[in-house]
Amino acid sequence: MSRVCELTGKKVMVGNNVSHANNKTKRRFYPNLNAVSLTSDGLDRTFKFKVSAAALRSVDHKGGLDKFLAKAKDETLSPKALKIKKDLEKLKKQNEESKVEVEAS
Repeated sequence: MSRVCELTGKKVMVGNNVSHANNKTKRRFYPNLNAVSLTSDGLDRTFKFKVSAAALRSVDHKGGLDKFLAKAKDETLSPKALKIKKDLEKLKKQNEESKVEVEAS
């Protein structure tokens, strides 16, 4: 499994360890990834993601997975998260159409 956040696209960065003698050796900076289950209110399902701690805080701050995905850019999302976002958009469209039909009758 790659070390990439599925919601924000955060990935491994590369830098240097610098010793007291100013010797530089390559090192990697890993994102703080956690395996979490997030619940979609619209789809009534739970999804497992590999998410950074910062993304988890962002999901909580935005008010849940559905609202986070609605505002997220497609380029940063993983294919799995992108599919969930498309399903949510489709569900929202169906709900709007059904409200229009009820108002018309």
